[in-house]
Amino acid sequence: MSRSADAPAAPRWLQGLLCLDDFEAEARRHLPRPVFGYVAGAAETNQSLRANRASFQAWEMVPRVLVDITPRDTGVELFGQRYAAPFGVAPMGLAALSAYRGDLVIAQAAQRENIPFVLSGSSLIRLEEVIAVNPGAWFQAYLPGDDAGILALLERVKTAGYRTLVITLDTPAAANRESNLRAGFTIPVRPGPALAWQGLTHPRWLFGTFLRTLLRHGMPHFENSYATRGAPILSPHVERNLSDRGHLNWRHLQMIRRVWGGELVVKGVLDARDARRAADEGVDGVIVSNHGGRQLDGAAAPLAVLPRIVEACPGIPVMLDSGVRRGSDVLKALALGARFVFVGRPFAFAAAVAGEAGAHRAIDLLRSEVSRNMALMGVLRPEDLDPSHLIPAQRN
Repeated sequence: MSRSADAPAAPRWLQGLLCLDDFEAEARRHLPRPVFGYVAGAAETNQSLRANRASFQAWEMVPRVLVDITPRDTGVELFGQRYAAPFGVAPMGLAALSAYRGDLVIAQAAQRENIPFVLSGSSLIRLEEVIAVNPGAWFQAYLPGDDAGILALLERVKTAGYRTLVITLDTPAAANRESNLRAGFTIPVRPGPALAWQGLTHPRWLFGTFLRTLLRHGMPHFENSYATRGAPILSPHVERNLSDRGHLNWRHLQMIRRVWGGELVVKGVLDARDARRAADEGVDGVIVSNHGGRQLDGAAAPLAVLPRIVEACPGIPVMLDSGVRRGSDVLKALALGARFVFVGRPFAFAAAVAGEAGAHRAIDLLRSEVSRNMALMGVLRPEDLDPSHLIPAQRN
């Protein structure tokens, strides 16, 4: 696979990054410890974070041979759109804190590479700016705490031109992200000597991302949590503004379905009963997710519960995120019934270290792995995968 013709030129050193995990290692050196910790960290003991990766290792692939694989095609159709690969960019909050204009550069890369991009409701760049560079972007909402606020936000999203709305359901309370605190990251951001030292010792990030943002765009705000601009990242009101979702229930989903005319997807579902209920309420798709291990520590790995959710929701596409790092992970999820997968942290790290060129490189690497592994498995199209292509991994 080659980079899109109109993509920005990539620095030569990017060719030395050979898989998605390499971007994390590079970002660890580039980013201040608190910012890296925010992106990389999870909740409490990181049990779910580890389980997400282990769930893919629990399966082995069974290839077919003597198949003419020359006509293979990694493309898939989802919600009437033909995409170049069976994966997209998961929503990532505060992407513009780790990469200069992070949401925009990743959205542009996704647009050029023809994969879906989901903008986070906790982003620091206005949703109107993002859809201007990626007209097919999806919007992921963290719902305000009152009906009027929800309806006003939906009207703003609709007016901007978004057609696919993702409602994240697994955040009724703030998670216990001890790793963030240990790394020195807090919301609101609290300036101090330790944070200043981290900036000074990471000058490429300090001048290329943080100070560049301040000089050109002012103090970052949470731009998309409400119909109006949210609080700045330094505001003591940020935590209150982002944590008023504990009362949300099925009535709110019913209300959203009545007023939202585009595709409606729910994210953060792990129980087949909830997925079935959401389908009955009229959602168009489900993303099986444990928030990358960032919410309930000990929550099941999405891949482990995927088959039962697929069985419970035969009429709508079931998608998956959390823990996907290799092309083989993508194919395993598809074999177990996922229509599509989403990847988050690696694309944030890629943009952090090399902007849009980094995001292109990451997308290209993963798509190349998908194509190569399809060839090695004797699979011509992603939709040809099924459970017969997998066996449980043999344990000694």
